[in-house]
Amino acid sequence: MTTFAEPSQVVLNPGHGESFTAHMVSAEWTEETGWTSLALMPLADLTIHPGMIGLHYGQVAFEGLKAHRRTDGSMGVFRPYDHAARFRRSCARLAIPELPEDLFVGAIEQLIVADEGALSTDPSHSIYIRPIIFATDTSLMLRPSRTYRFLLMAFVAGGFFGEDIESVAVWVSHDYVRAFPGGTGDVKIAGNYAPSFLAQQAAEAAGCRQAVWLDAHERRYIEEMGGMNMFLVRGSGQDAEVITPQLTGTLLPGVTRRTVLALAERLGHTAKEERISLDQWRAECLSGSITEVFACGTAAVVTPVGQVRDRDGDWTIGDGTPGPVTRSLRQALVDLHHGELADPNGWMHTCG
Repeated sequence: MTTFAEPSQVVLNPGHGESFTAHMVSAEWTEETGWTSLALMPLADLTIHPGMIGLHYGQVAFEGLKAHRRTDGSMGVFRPYDHAARFRRSCARLAIPELPEDLFVGAIEQLIVADEGALSTDPSHSIYIRPIIFATDTSLMLRPSRTYRFLLMAFVAGGFFGEDIESVAVWVSHDYVRAFPGGTGDVKIAGNYAPSFLAQQAAEAAGCRQAVWLDAHERRYIEEMGGMNMFLVRGSGQDAEVITPQLTGTLLPGVTRRTVLALAERLGHTAKEERISLDQWRAECLSGSITEVFACGTAAVVTPVGQVRDRDGDWTIGDGTPGPVTRSLRQALVDLHHGELADPNGWMHTCG
């Protein structure tokens, strides 16, 4: 059930995706005026024409990022300018006018100041921020819209896979692909997600939490896990390598992905990108070379993977439990979010 929090009402059991905060921020664009000023307003239903271009032709881009309450009581948003830059790339790919980065970050600041009271002091809770832009012309002509609306809303979030840190099982999708060369796999648009639901349902039917995507051309190389970036750990201890699939234009260049690569090096590990086949992944897990696997993203943070289920045979990663490198990277990321780890790169943006 969807809940709406008043600004002063703390959400204690938020779940994920339905405990919306009380406000939203809006701006509009036309060819004549460009972008209007930001307007903070109560979260409310929209009135749209059934012939709206965005509804029919998918001219819709969005982002996802989080604000965290830090140990000093302040609110910090994680890497908002990096998300703003990716939002602009997504807009450009769909022929949508790009939203200036300062407007993007300014909208976040307004919303967090208004609604931070909904966030408890529980460190596992955060405010998940959802910027979205959509075409608003009333027309069924197959063309880009000439008017757009930007909205920014938020919800209080618990853990994406629950509050405990536990390994998940994943299912390899051979029947469907997430993205293909020349498509939209490297941007964040609404049209990327509905086609993934059948694979996700198949994963759940197999007793798994997420699907693993293979490349569209050869169906050999691992790319992403659900809507998250994947990581493999080769070796153990200080000599362990932290590896993620190489960006090929079909993977989303995750902001958390970039952060994990940097944090891995900061913790003394070699961090690199590789193109890894499904057969190689299986063989290296069975030989003990690959000792850990995890996924990362704004919602998932760092989530360990303990078992892989595949039509050609299942296998377990390590002993099936969260490994030490996964745990240390997750803790470093959480500590960064809450102001308990040095932030030399200025990734945390203070609001209020």
